[in-house]
Amino acid sequence: MNGHWTDCPVQVIDFEGSRASGIVEYGVASLSGGTILSTHTRICAPICAIPEAETRVHGLSRMETAGAAPFAEDMELFMSLRGSGTLSAHNAGFEKHLLKAQWPYPRLSPDFICPGAELADWGPWIDTLRLYEVIYPDLGDYGLSSLLDTFGLRERLYELAAVHCPEKRRRPHCALYDALGSALLLMHLGSLPGYEDLSLRWLVEHSSSGKDAAGQLEMF
Repeated sequence: MNGHWTDCPVQVIDFEGSRASGIVEYGVASLSGGTILSTHTRICAPICAIPEAETRVHGLSRMETAGAAPFAEDMELFMSLRGSGTLSAHNAGFEKHLLKAQWPYPRLSPDFICPGAELADWGPWIDTLRLYEVIYPDLGDYGLSSLLDTFGLRERLYELAAVHCPEKRRRPHCALYDALGSALLLMHLGSLPGYEDLSLRWLVEHSSSGKDAAGQLEMF
């Protein structure tokens, strides 16, 4: 699809964990028509003991993950998410590497950039961190929390978290909370003056170019 970006469903993903401990929590905000249609989240069993340094970040330890099923049991969900739309994340390389560590390749899925084509790949990704580097090259801090505050999106995130997130997982470094924040950043880009006709192709191409593309934008 080379038309408007909202013509294609987008699956905004966030993982908590690492290559050492595995994915210990996931959050997915599914966008359709440029709005949040549904969400998925759960805590997952680690593949080894969770280091204390990681627990200090995301708040998940052996106690919180006790009895949880491993992430591997959600293969069908993630295969179907990839088959239904383009994947997106904030600093997408992290999510991409953890996903590929579990399943190197998905099933054949539509290539939403080239209609009619298929590919067995988790990408190409939309990366909100790279996109904000492109559009706002002088911000300095492109962390998720910083961008949400800079663009006045925090209150809306609180509202969404109250509806979609588990009660004890409504803060930064909780997977669905962060996925919703990244989704808000993507939706915000589409509301900027001059970006109303933003295309999926542009989002994908500039998600891999980062700061190198600043000042050289050919959006449509």
